[in-house]
Amino acid sequence: MADRNTTGAAVRAEALSLRGARGWVYRDVGFEAPPGALVALEGEAGTGRTSLLLTLAGRMRPTGGSAAVDGLELPRHAAKVRRIAALGPVPGVNEPDPALSVAAHLREQLHLHGRPFAPLVRRGTDRRAAEALAAAGLDPATLPEGLHTPARELGALDRLRLSTALALIGGPRLLCADDIDDRLDDTARGAAWQLLRDVADRGTTVLATTTDAGRAAGLADLIARTTRTDDPAGTAAAPEEEAADARA
Repeated sequence: MADRNTTGAAVRAEALSLRGARGWVYRDVGFEAPPGALVALEGEAGTGRTSLLLTLAGRMRPTGGSAAVDGLELPRHAAKVRRIAALGPVPGVNEPDPALSVAAHLREQLHLHGRPFAPLVRRGTDRRAAEALAAAGLDPATLPEGLHTPARELGALDRLRLSTALALIGGPRLLCADDIDDRLDDTARGAAWQLLRDVADRGTTVLATTTDAGRAAGLADLIARTTRTDDPAGTAAAPEEEAADARA
């Protein structure tokens, strides 16, 4: 594999499990990802993919096994993990407000990261916002109303790009994205996975959930699979060695 910027956070999970009032949400998940890796977390609906993602982002508390992000053990150091991990698109948890424009979303995110006014966003000249948009592949010139385009007018792929850009503004070492293929056609799925590959190649570790890791088109470094919790086969993780060799 070609050398890459390794500013991302290493992620480790060993027999990681979460049990709720109705039974196991996910169980015995295990994988180890180096800094700057793209990890596809694959599983059918009901296998706890989103809960696993939120656990590794320091936002849910596991009930069994162990996990660490950048050497920070979870859940003991969940608050510290939250400082270096960012949520990209997570349906029902972290979605753009349909009524707000792209510029409004950027201003809000910049405010959260210590730039309270960010007036240059309106003219498209705020450096941090522009860099985040470029890294996510979202070109305001291609949008119906430029930076003033409301999120509801964005296509599914551009909404993914916007969510990714907003997450990147804070310079996270870990980016977590859920249901990466949701509402995307085959061409857009390929573009979505390439976007996450590009983010990882710039150094940020990326965890992305999917119902079919085959759609990652060989771009993921590692696939960790969740299965239904009553399946005795449990979970599995496998490196994408052929994909890695192709990028070497």
